[in-house]
Amino acid sequence: MKSTSKIRTGMCGLVMLLIFAVPYTVVAGSFDGSKTLLCAPQSAVECGPDGGCQQVSPTSVNLPDFFQIDFKEKMITRISNSEKHKGSKIENMEVLDSKLILQGADDGIENVRDGIAWSMTIAQDTGKLVASAAGDGEAFVIFGACTTR
Repeated sequence: MKSTSKIRTGMCGLVMLLIFAVPYTVVAGSFDGSKTLLCAPQSAVECGPDGGCQQVSPTSVNLPDFFQIDFKEKMITRISNSEKHKGSKIENMEVLDSKLILQGADDGIENVRDGIAWSMTIAQDTGKLVASAAGDGEAFVIFGACTTR
């Protein structure tokens, strides 16, 4: 019995050492625009011109399950096997109050009046994102999270 107790104590000590010795992998530098990010929208709110807003699923407003932010190419592209999408160009990028701020515009489907202007903030310490998009008679707010790719 004593040897089993010593093994458990030793294992607990090893586990505690690993927990406290392994560095925290998400650091502020991860969300400074130097690394490609993989992001996932988690919830969305849709608003109309009457001022009414409702929570909707990200897929119901044509958001992908995942999208990639490539800072080198200044592009945001959806991660999808079935749908071709040209992506959205990042027109403006800056850091303000420990948030990475991205802005752009997207024409959407060619020959359809569905263009939007968008703005996104990514918290540099957590990777949490909030994005807004405004079009012709509609607006969206999207909440999600990013990680380095």
